[in-house]
Amino acid sequence: MKILVVDDEELLVKGIKFNLQNDGYEVLTGSNGIDAVELARNPEVALIVLDVMMPQIDGLEACRQIREFSDVPIIMLTARTEDMDKLLGFEQGADDYLTKPFNILELKARIRALLRRSANSNSRKSRFTIGTITIDTQERNAYKDGEIVDLTAREFDVVELLMKNPNRVYSRENLLDTIWGYDAYRSDARTVDVHIRRIREKLERVPAEPEYFMTKWGVGYYFKA
Repeated sequence: MKILVVDDEELLVKGIKFNLQNDGYEVLTGSNGIDAVELARNPEVALIVLDVMMPQIDGLEACRQIREFSDVPIIMLTARTEDMDKLLGFEQGADDYLTKPFNILELKARIRALLRRSANSNSRKSRFTIGTITIDTQERNAYKDGEIVDLTAREFDVVELLMKNPNRVYSRENLLDTIWGYDAYRSDARTVDVHIRRIREKLERVPAEPEYFMTKWGVGYYFKA
């Protein structure tokens, strides 16, 4: 899990990075507001720790710009304690605020809390997008490059299962049991193969060279994220 830390205090950034890496996070770092905006475009960034007072553009403006394209949690850091500064941060889209100097244990606790909240929020989302493919689980619609694609009910079930569990390999038997359920005993493995072929024809740019719905030879199928 990647965390972005942006602050113009080099020693502070090094200290935060060291502590977060010890907890198993991967840490990206920057030293100004422009760095923050550019690095935040990385789709793997799960949370941002962002200083308010920085050169080029300050943290508040960087937060505002990031919110134009990302909803990842943002913790603002500031040496100022005025309530108005905190309110400005929240208005620009910050999720939490920490005043310097702070205890690194408190920062890590807030990071864990925001990541849990973000994960719970994502689990309730009805729309999932990976690459060029989007599914809406409430409407049960699938889209390729923003254009709706007509899938059968079974095809959609397969797509939903694989997309919600990216990189997890499902054997044909697993898919039959999960998707077809009590009808599985009346079907065979070729049923799965046919559905995967049709899904590729509808959602892949080049069905013969799939980017997403992949085969793990001798095992089964998975969605590559």
